[in-house]
Amino acid sequence: MQIDPDGYKLAAFFLAGVILLGGGYLVAPHKVLLWFAAVVCLLTVFTLFFFRDPQRIEPEDADAAISAADGVVVDVSRVPADGFDSDGALRIAVFMNVFNVHVNRSPLAGTVVKTCHRRGKKLSAYNKRAEYENEHGDTDIETRFGLVRVRQIAGLIARRVVTRVKKGDVLNRTDRIGLIRFGSRVDVFLPGVFEPVVSNGVRVRAGETVIARPTGIDNREK
Repeated sequence: MQIDPDGYKLAAFFLAGVILLGGGYLVAPHKVLLWFAAVVCLLTVFTLFFFRDPQRIEPEDADAAISAADGVVVDVSRVPADGFDSDGALRIAVFMNVFNVHVNRSPLAGTVVKTCHRRGKKLSAYNKRAEYENEHGDTDIETRFGLVRVRQIAGLIARRVVTRVKKGDVLNRTDRIGLIRFGSRVDVFLPGVFEPVVSNGVRVRAGETVIARPTGIDNREK
């Protein structure tokens, strides 16, 4: 299975710790060193598990918006949002726990027109204020349906939002745009023409699960 590059870096750091502790045990054979080495070894394995980046099967419905994150849908609502028309945007929020795949993907094909990072608090991702007050990164994508925004929100445990795309990048649907380290939330803002096909409590997978479809277009699966 593919591993995100950040995972290799962090795993190498922990692995070096295992080697140092093992070397220390050879010099001074104290059992506590073996216990520490075992713990760090487990951290190495967990790091590789956390940063896994499996291949996903893209749905055939070319007009459908797909989930940007693995996890559980925690909010489906229409909200006012900068850059969207007066009708606002359809927001679908997904909470990721530490056991979910954390690589985030583009929900639709388009061109990145803006990225930004805002510092902020570390409120729980379930807190309704998290979207506005927490540290987060926005990726704005111009699609044939209009503006789409992917918001990566840091939380209590998540300490770093990683966005790897930049203005001018052309994205296919399901292309990787970044990740959030150690659990949090990803909100997708879609143009008002979209109608949700998921609801709160539904489990979704980035790059595979259809979350919304545009109205007025024949979107039947082939």
